[in-house]
Amino acid sequence: MKQEARTTAGASATLWDRTRQLASREILETALRLFTEQGYDETTVAQIAREAGVSQRTLFRYFGTKEDLLGGDQERFGHVLARTIGEQPAQVGVWEALRAGITATTALHDSREQALERFRLLHNTASLRAGWLEKRLRFQDALLPLVKERMDSAADSADAKARAVIATAFACLDAASMTWVDNGGRGDIMDLYDECLAAVRG
Repeated sequence: MKQEARTTAGASATLWDRTRQLASREILETALRLFTEQGYDETTVAQIAREAGVSQRTLFRYFGTKEDLLGGDQERFGHVLARTIGEQPAQVGVWEALRAGITATTALHDSREQALERFRLLHNTASLRAGWLEKRLRFQDALLPLVKERMDSAADSADAKARAVIATAFACLDAASMTWVDNGGRGDIMDLYDECLAAVRG
């Protein structure tokens, strides 16, 4: 009987998780559709909740802010980026480690189409750009120790050089994603990132 109870509880937990994932995806897809159709600033949380068939209270249980409705949990971006860079073998160079982290974050999008719409909204909405800049600065601070340990720099210049490397990687990601949006999503965003980084380092 105890084994049956554990199995049932496990099955219920799995069903609960799947239900939450489906609801979260439905809310995100509804939000992205409305943002694309009528603009981010013009779309209200109440409208998203209504069209997704949930209450605003339920919506905020899944997503803490309106910004999170654009790309899911943006803090997850920072966690995946830092974790991937930290997991790279010691012999991997700093630029390669950063590229691995950025590649991992681009894979968080559900589809190429969603990635394109999210980047388009991000680059064309002033309020979203401002929020992204603030988060990006926090992400860069979090990456500082991970990048410093992969660089052979004198102690008095280590912070400055590591910050410059991180800022360059983020700037290249911005340039690549803006170009990708301008091109209508043609090509691969990481190929564009490589081209931008080569131009800076070359």
